[in-house]
Amino acid sequence: MSRRHLAWARRRGGVEHGRRHYPGFIAVQAVLLAGAPLEVWLLHRPFVPALGWPMLTIAVLAQALRWWCIASLREQWNTRVVTVPGLPLVDRGPYRFLRHPNYVAVVAEGVALPLVHTAWLTAAVFTVANLGMLAVRLRVENAALRQAAPGTG
Repeated sequence: MSRRHLAWARRRGGVEHGRRHYPGFIAVQAVLLAGAPLEVWLLHRPFVPALGWPMLTIAVLAQALRWWCIASLREQWNTRVVTVPGLPLVDRGPYRFLRHPNYVAVVAEGVALPLVHTAWLTAAVFTVANLGMLAVRLRVENAALRQAAPGTG
């Protein structure tokens, strides 16, 4: 879906911003997705119901928020920072309340998903690395949005 939407944006003159940070952004996500099951398997992390069930609930809610963001952005959603000349900023869905709701989902998922099965090392490493990447990403994205729609931030 992201590739399809990126192609859609490029056909309309979309401009990518912050391309250099993208591989790091993907690597940090891979740490989460590979690290959590590996930590559980290699370090024999137990499932603790009092922790696991609430964390699973948070992870599911984070996914719901992510898909709400995707549905709200429609074709403008992809995993890169791309602005399309002439398109207004999206102000529907969760974007009515937050400027970057998808990153709320990413942070919540990064903490909750590993903790479903007590993979606390992965949760900690991902959270620290992700906060560093989000600092870069938010700077890039906010600058791109200001450039695309002056006077909005």
